[in-house]
Amino acid sequence: MQVSAYASRITPSATLAAGAKAKDLKAKGINVFDFSTGEPDFNTPAHICDAATKAMKDGHTKYTPASGLAPLKEAIAEYHKTWHGLDYKPADICVSNGAKHAIYTALLAVLNPGDEVVIPTPYWVSYSELVKMTGAVPVLIDTPKEAKFRLNADQLRAACTPKTKLLMLNSPSNPTGSAYPADQLRAIAEVAVEKNLIVLSDEIYERLIYTDTPFQAFGALGPEVFDRTLTINGVSKTYAMTGWRIGWTCGPAPIIKAMDNIQSQQTSNPSSVSQYAAIAALKGDQKCVEEMKKEFIKRRDYVCDRLNSIPGISIDPPDGAFYAFFDIRAYLGKTFGAKKVSDSQSFCLALLEDGHVNTVQGSAFGAEGFARMSFATSMETIKGGLDAMEAWLKSGK
Repeated sequence: MQVSAYASRITPSATLAAGAKAKDLKAKGINVFDFSTGEPDFNTPAHICDAATKAMKDGHTKYTPASGLAPLKEAIAEYHKTWHGLDYKPADICVSNGAKHAIYTALLAVLNPGDEVVIPTPYWVSYSELVKMTGAVPVLIDTPKEAKFRLNADQLRAACTPKTKLLMLNSPSNPTGSAYPADQLRAIAEVAVEKNLIVLSDEIYERLIYTDTPFQAFGALGPEVFDRTLTINGVSKTYAMTGWRIGWTCGPAPIIKAMDNIQSQQTSNPSSVSQYAAIAALKGDQKCVEEMKKEFIKRRDYVCDRLNSIPGISIDPPDGAFYAFFDIRAYLGKTFGAKKVSDSQSFCLALLEDGHVNTVQGSAFGAEGFARMSFATSMETIKGGLDAMEAWLKSGK
């Protein structure tokens, strides 16, 4: 029995694959410092867990509407109004099984086979694969380190063809942590209006900004921009709720209705209990977010200082999220033990197998010569992992 051509075209997630390799080594009794996955190490705050327990005790364990509970949509609308001045109504919101599912359903609702989707690189590993799964074509645009890994308006304009339908943006970014300033987003928005593009703005890390420059929601750049923006968000990163699987899309009501129809056949509905937990997250005390953010800042500063102190390694401190995307080009071509490192994939594999430090190759994000480590883990793990990485790097010849 053979798998379909569709299944054969899809590349497995590099971040999940890296995590699986680390688990294999751990199962053999090897101590691995794992920085591969973007998952906060904090427990979900107690008041959110309590809301889930109450929901179960109150019998809220049945099917819900396919696109989410009305009280959750109201909480999401209030959240975006409070934090970003965006005026969404419940009919403009579709709740999904995590932000990844939200992105895929949104793409299914607006793309046709052969449509082109502009994706700035480096990009989250799933973007291009999710586009391919719709039959559309990802068009990858390089954004170098010198440009802080940000797309500019001229690049977007040059990439557009009669087939270009959509632009995918992620700010702050996974894997780089780079956040777009408002003026640069306005220039991009002008091109989007000029070229009649839909913009899918993945804002899952919007509360995790570490600079003095405030976060700019793309849909808040004006009425014309608002009408063509699909805003993606969720509770996974901000509230340490990765396993609860609640994300959402905000956008024009006809697109949201199409997403509702798709989800009714795809998944029936997001978890009822998780939806009640998400309501508590959005409407409850936000001190938990600030506490986690303070810890992420401490970790970011330590990671960047340590990486920049290693000869041949360099990184600019990320504006947000919880990833260090560091330059390893000085080590390509070197030999570690019996292994010659020729690219980011062989670098990360050798680092894992011999140095027992798990990172993700930059090529998986469309940026050869870099590696990504998540600092969403304990300071003890970070210190131990960087010690091990530095010792392994010194062995290179």
